[in-house]
Amino acid sequence: MTVERLNPATMPPPVDDTKYSHVAIGRGSAVVAIAGQIANDANGDVVGIGDYEAQAEQAFRNFAAALAAAGAGPDDLIKNTIHVVGHRPELTESIFAAGRRAFGGNWPRSASTYLGVAALGHPDWLIEIDGIAVIS
Repeated sequence: MTVERLNPATMPPPVDDTKYSHVAIGRGSAVVAIAGQIANDANGDVVGIGDYEAQAEQAFRNFAAALAAAGAGPDDLIKNTIHVVGHRPELTESIFAAGRRAFGGNWPRSASTYLGVAALGHPDWLIEIDGIAVIS
């Protein structure tokens, strides 16, 4: 499986040039869809109630575990979406720092969308991450 990542010269450069690629083309034989991952631990308990960074790290850890369970890793990810309840610009860096920790510094450079949302499926959830990967 290969993933071709593009940032065409006809488009503006990615914001901060480290968080995503504008286009990701997966060339492989299986598509893996990762459902929205939230900050619940292995017992189903919410981690970090009220703490965006703690919730982001747990949600990214769950997301990485889901990729691994499918035989995929960060380099196989072609699209992800990060949903943040009540987003404010000052939250962005701590959320991405939590993601880098969860992925051991191997941040996925997929096509990516970061959304501020009004609410998620439970009042204690602040972060939800979903995505698509392609594997051989």
